[in-house]
Amino acid sequence: MILSTTPQIEGHTIREYKGIVTGETIIGANAFRDFFAGIRDIVGGRAGSYEKVLREAKDTSMQEMMQRAQEIGANAIVSIDIDYETIGANGSMLMVATSGTAVVI
Repeated sequence: MILSTTPQIEGHTIREYKGIVTGETIIGANAFRDFFAGIRDIVGGRAGSYEKVLREAKDTSMQEMMQRAQEIGANAIVSIDIDYETIGANGSMLMVATSGTAVVI
């Protein structure tokens, strides 16, 4: 599956538009992990445990979106957008949502 944030894929003609596909992942914040991440994991302004969880959530959301595209016969997704939002009481959860247009090239 070819993935692109642009509306076209260089060197390929879009033969058919299949529709919008999405993927969503919601992860809960663990208070203890958050606390210890603040103490031991911040080095040079980066929090490795947060980055790992965000990457995993993004990858899961992307996989879900690709699976939906394959189910409707697409072999590429264009105009991909990735959004991160805090939700729940006091922003206790993080939602990663991906969307794009499933196409056949």
